[in-house]
Amino acid sequence: MKVNQNLSKNDKNYSNYEKFMPGSGAGHEASGQWRRRSGRAAARVMFPARHILMIPICMAEDRTNRTLGKVTDRPRRRDIALTASLAILVMAVLAIAGELQMGVFLAGSLALAGLAAVYYLTALTAAAPSPKPAAAAEVRPAEADVSEAMLERLPIPVLLIGPGGRIERANPAARAFLGLGAERGLLSTALRQPRVLEAVSAALRGERGAAVEYSTLAPLESHVRAFVEPLRLNTPGPMPFRAMLVLADDTSSKRAERMRADFLANASHELRTPLASLAGFLETLQGPARDDEEARDRFLTIMMEQTERMRRLIDDLLSLSRVEMNEHVVPTGVVELNALVRDVSEVLGLVADKRGIALDVIVAEDATPVRGDHDQIYEVVENLVENAIKYSPDGAAVTVWVEASRTRDGAEHMPERIDPQSGRLTLTAPPLDPDARFAVVRVRDAGPGIERRYLPRLSERFFRVDGQKSGPAAGTGLGLAIVKHIISRHRGGFTVESAPGAGTVFSVFLALAPAKKAAESPADSRPDAETPEAGDNPADAVTKV
Repeated sequence: MKVNQNLSKNDKNYSNYEKFMPGSGAGHEASGQWRRRSGRAAARVMFPARHILMIPICMAEDRTNRTLGKVTDRPRRRDIALTASLAILVMAVLAIAGELQMGVFLAGSLALAGLAAVYYLTALTAAAPSPKPAAAAEVRPAEADVSEAMLERLPIPVLLIGPGGRIERANPAARAFLGLGAERGLLSTALRQPRVLEAVSAALRGERGAAVEYSTLAPLESHVRAFVEPLRLNTPGPMPFRAMLVLADDTSSKRAERMRADFLANASHELRTPLASLAGFLETLQGPARDDEEARDRFLTIMMEQTERMRRLIDDLLSLSRVEMNEHVVPTGVVELNALVRDVSEVLGLVADKRGIALDVIVAEDATPVRGDHDQIYEVVENLVENAIKYSPDGAAVTVWVEASRTRDGAEHMPERIDPQSGRLTLTAPPLDPDARFAVVRVRDAGPGIERRYLPRLSERFFRVDGQKSGPAAGTGLGLAIVKHIISRHRGGFTVESAPGAGTVFSVFLALAPAKKAAESPADSRPDAETPEAGDNPADAVTKV
């Protein structure tokens, strides 16, 4: 009868536990009360199987409360061992008294011992974990923020490569250098350099870092030095190593070295002839022509021309070297092309007037702001117009057109031709972009024309067409090479069309600048930057100098 009363009390306790289950709203105090009551009941009566099943429920309740941030009475190992020992002792007493069969006693004891062993190994030994120092929690985020800010503002490309060669982090300089954009994928898709990829793979295996140099020729020549170092992170997993990749652009220094070497080679080759002429004239003036005034005046005139040619040659070599050194850097300024062409025509109009050449300038109806460097674009137009005046006969006409808002294909392949049999060639072209719009400058001369076979070599250094290699109007052979490199730096196009007896047309086209940038351009504030109104007739925009 006493046993039945105890069993009824246990049922009542079990119903109380169900009443205060997690989620019923009774709180954690009721759970603690139930555990204390169930512990006392287990010491008085047979341990029911449903009480054994309640142990993992209690553990789950404790974990739930801990996740929610509640403070509970967490089980300790000694409590679990004591409870299991008391339960087995009670079952042994009942088995000795004949209340339990021996098989039931052994099975229950083994099951209880197994569960107790599992709970013993997984239970917490302390009622509550020790809190972390507050200072460490405050200092670490501050250091992380400073490191993040420093990485974002570094002008040097820095990348963190994870397992499989996947880019995990990249600062803005690296994203701009490799053209990654917002998404970060595999390094092999953004950087196709086998030696760099091998060094990154070695660093991911924990091997020593390496420094690798590589060069690219397309779309522009560049020289880069890559530094790879392994980083070991305290992260779980079989691959704790990461690879830090730092890219240093050595293009400017490499080009400066080559510029000095080329300048010495070209200058020594091209200056040899005029220097020999000057030495011969000086020797003649010191000897037989010492007292010949007529010969002296003639020789001094020739010496002045040779000196002027050497000066132009040195200026062109320096200009070409400066352009080549910065060819990989795209200009960010904005230039009003109509106003610039007018400036060039005013300066060279005096030269054309001396020979009776009519210089006609036809500007575009709308404003033509283009992206680029003002001085370099001025040099391009000046070279083309100066060449047209130089190789046109006296009394001829030189025409300069400015056209706006043409596609890449429309600017490269103009519908107008100077002759049905003329030859056309693109000396340099911009990247493919169907949405880009270009402004075009065309310069046509009235010269003898150029044969088709010479067109591919026009932009070579020191190349001059047969019949143009001597005489007072002879150039240095560097003007068109300078034009090509400047247009290449501006990511524009440079074409030529010519036919013997029909003259030559050189065309350059540059990308139009956005309207917002054009409004902020200092060139628009210049007095000579005015453009014709939108409703004017194109024929009214012709300027004859």
